[in-house]
Amino acid sequence: MARLRKGADPADAAQDAAFRLGFYIHDASRLRKLVYDAAFRPTGVTRAQAWVLSYLWTQDELTQSELAQRLDLGKVALGSLIDKLEAAGMVERRADPSDRRAKRIALTARGRETLVRLRELGAAANEDVLAGISARDIEITARTLKRMKANLIATLDGVDRTRGEGD
Repeated sequence: MARLRKGADPADAAQDAAFRLGFYIHDASRLRKLVYDAAFRPTGVTRAQAWVLSYLWTQDELTQSELAQRLDLGKVALGSLIDKLEAAGMVERRADPSDRRAKRIALTARGRETLVRLRELGAAANEDVLAGISARDIEITARTLKRMKANLIATLDGVDRTRGEGD
């Protein structure tokens, strides 16, 4: 909790804490990325590649367009990730039975094995990241961040993103 200066308004402390929250979120996210990069390094898989593999684990055989949309990535950026995963034998492109122009992206056995290892490494990293934080605090933080995300999306939906102004 923020320490109040003598004669300071408690509302100022709450406003200051809310302002600093954004910095804490940014710093925690940046540092978490570094921890996971280091944890995944022995596998030769990047966080972005792990994200694709993880999504395919639950939603296998999506088209590249569907996968790009669900991951909120550009098709070109995703195409590069898929190329690297395919070269490593972790995914394969399969013909779409209903559209011969489209390819479906599927996990291979090697991709599944790699993802199991990534999950183990991620769980170990998560233990370090969450050390000393109670399950209740984790639940509250997750719920709070989920709500903040919804608020941010709603805010952006009301903004003309080409000009940065409201509708």
